[in-house]
Amino acid sequence: MVRPAELIPRSALTVVEISEKCVGRFLAEIEEVRRCSTSTRNQRLAAIHAFSHFVAIHSPEHVAWCGQVRAIPFKKCTKRVITYLEKAEMDALLAAPDLKTAQGRRDHLMLLFLYNTGARADEAAQLHIADLDLARAPSRGLSSVRILGKGNKERRCPIWPQTAAELMPAIDARQPGDHVFLNRYGRPITRFGIHGLVQRYSQRIAGRFPSLGDRGVSPHCIRHTTATHLLRAGVDINTIRAWLGHVSLATTNVYAEIDLEMKAAALAHCEAKGAKTGRRWNEDKGIMAFLREL
Repeated sequence: MVRPAELIPRSALTVVEISEKCVGRFLAEIEEVRRCSTSTRNQRLAAIHAFSHFVAIHSPEHVAWCGQVRAIPFKKCTKRVITYLEKAEMDALLAAPDLKTAQGRRDHLMLLFLYNTGARADEAAQLHIADLDLARAPSRGLSSVRILGKGNKERRCPIWPQTAAELMPAIDARQPGDHVFLNRYGRPITRFGIHGLVQRYSQRIAGRFPSLGDRGVSPHCIRHTTATHLLRAGVDINTIRAWLGHVSLATTNVYAEIDLEMKAAALAHCEAKGAKTGRRWNEDKGIMAFLREL
């Protein structure tokens, strides 16, 4: 007899006791009791589907159970529009730190690196000095960085001369195994610290750009900004995919859909022109003279 999963200690829980009804009650509680969004509910269900797929591969006798759990459908939900910063807003964010102080220079370098590479917060936090390949003369040589992304997938991103020039004094006389970005206590910065840094400076410029308060600027928003600005600059979509470390080109295509400036340019090419109020053919003197000569 299958016992109710809610009454079983987690250490004694078996696979078959997590029935589809149990999963259904869990998903209902997420929405109705915890007041989570449909998107959150679908994320939890996706994790359960992934677990059941793992079980099916390693335990064939539970294939029937896996089929029942994976048959639980996702709910349709509204997708939020991806947010990004316009060029003026990004420039203002980069200018917000006080470059006269050590912390201000570090914060400016962090914002510049995020914008340059489109790196995720965790990718920037885990960056080591050994991952940097800086030219001796940044203004003349090509610099790059090796970024370890999701699924331990590596990618290389070019580094602007300005970014390389600011990185050099920040890593001077430090060991290759050290983290590039440190907090004010000299310890490796965390992704939460990077989130706080970005939010702090976005609030500082919110008075000049009131719309920033509605968008919620984050490191991932800067990542979207990098992709959108690259697209506007004419960089092809496949290069942007490699730049950001996307597995699928479909993920990168989202940026082509959200850019209002590119949409407006495309609309201008197919804009309907006003109707021409031309003369009737028999009112054209040239045509009538030609016809009389026939």
